[in-house]
Amino acid sequence: FTMTEIMLYEAIGWAEPGKGVEFFKSGATRLDGRIPVNTGGGLVSTGHPVGATGVRQVLEIYRQMKGQCGDYQMQNRPNLGLTVNMGGDDMTITTMLLRNAPSSKL
Repeated sequence: FTMTEIMLYEAIGWAEPGKGVEFFKSGATRLDGRIPVNTGGGLVSTGHPVGATGVRQVLEIYRQMKGQCGDYQMQNRPNLGLTVNMGGDDMTITTMLLRNAPSSKL
């Protein structure tokens, strides 16, 4: 899974081709970095239930946006979140861009 993450940095344009490892090593993707990635540990920590991985990614972003992540909560709650799930032959990609809507009273 780690190599897939590096490939995704390059595929979505966060790193130049061949520079994904450098991007990771820069600290940009740490919990306190410029673009936190896998704040809950990613697939290495949660497993990879085929078909449910994308749902877990969305839930993780939702929890970060709502301040529900406890010890691994980002210092500043994000207004935007991006899920990118690459699977199979690494040519099948599903992406979701999420926005944290203001809370409303019901």
